[in-house]
Amino acid sequence: MTDVPEIHGACRTGFEPVREAFDRNFRDHGEIGAAFALTLDGESIVDLWAGWADRERTRPWSKDTLVNVYSTTKGMTALCAHILADGGRLDLDAPVTEYWPEFGQADKAKIPVRQLLTHEAGLPIIDEELPTGAALDWERMVEALEHQSPVWEPGSKQGYHAVTYGWLVGEVVRRASGANRFGDFLAQAVTGPLGLDMYVGTPVSEHHRVADLVRDRLDAPVTPTASTDEETPELKAMRERFAAMLNPNSLASRSLGLASVPFAANNNSAEWRSAQLPAANGHTNARALARMYGALARGGEVDGIRLLSPESVAQAAAEQVYGPDAVLVVETRRSLGFMLPVPGQPDHRGPASFGHAGAGGSLGYADPERGIGFGYTMNKMWDLTSFMTPDPRAQSLVAAVHRCLDVL
Repeated sequence: MTDVPEIHGACRTGFEPVREAFDRNFRDHGEIGAAFALTLDGESIVDLWAGWADRERTRPWSKDTLVNVYSTTKGMTALCAHILADGGRLDLDAPVTEYWPEFGQADKAKIPVRQLLTHEAGLPIIDEELPTGAALDWERMVEALEHQSPVWEPGSKQGYHAVTYGWLVGEVVRRASGANRFGDFLAQAVTGPLGLDMYVGTPVSEHHRVADLVRDRLDAPVTPTASTDEETPELKAMRERFAAMLNPNSLASRSLGLASVPFAANNNSAEWRSAQLPAANGHTNARALARMYGALARGGEVDGIRLLSPESVAQAAAEQVYGPDAVLVVETRRSLGFMLPVPGQPDHRGPASFGHAGAGGSLGYADPERGIGFGYTMNKMWDLTSFMTPDPRAQSLVAAVHRCLDVL
């Protein structure tokens, strides 16, 4: 048990168990700083924050603290693509080359846009030698992906494009929209209309509000010690995934490594915060995630502001791929750019839920059946087991929300 900071914010009557779950994350899981927000049918029901924005515990986590949410960013990026598709400016079944002609090099001319969103394009890594800091240079990474050949036949399997997803989908969004930068279209189409505190390419003027990420364990966690006779299928899959991630030549290690030094920068640096990596360096807060997904949970509209038509929301949420992930070596289930709950995993989200989690623990999702918009952000990075199963801190909040809804 650790010292528990004061919990700030609001919690609607009847949702006190959610506040208690948020408090327990500090008591039981050593949370450092975090925020949680919930909307129900577009209304703010829970908006909580607590703790510290730095390892030394000198900067309190405030109402408007931002934090890097890693792959939770992918949900923002997917939404931008769907907004363009809904407006007739992007055909998800068209070849990528219709919008990005240079992409057609190296046997990629027939890849449709949708395979970028479903992680089926076979482009999770970059083979050519990249210079230090290349991942912070949009044009450099786009050019490298133009030259890259698929590492599997596009459409034959799925595999997590952990970092390349951002440049692939982001460049299509940029070209189809005519925006100078991906982050400009995000601001124009999503964050501006909804008034969200959310950035890909965070302005220097906002860096003072960004919480530092804290990784308490820099080494890999110890592999479970159960004997072969005791090993369950779930534990076997976990072992395989550990091995895949720790092998420097694996697709997992090479894919995830694109967001690390030497290709990127320290995740608490100004260079990282200002760069545009639409797969990995979105900076936002729980309130913004809950409002964005709250709009999608209502068929694409909130407070009279429509992001998507109900038909486009249904298309965005519909299952596209389900099975073994060629990169992460575990079963995954995806729609067009969003993560879906996988049966058998310790995931309390409803079956109609769609959204995205991020390395370290952050989570945003919509549940249209319950009208939920959910956002959880934090700065204590969960260890490598966060790649194995859903983060217990976020899941405790999901479970508490459902308990409250069940008795209303």
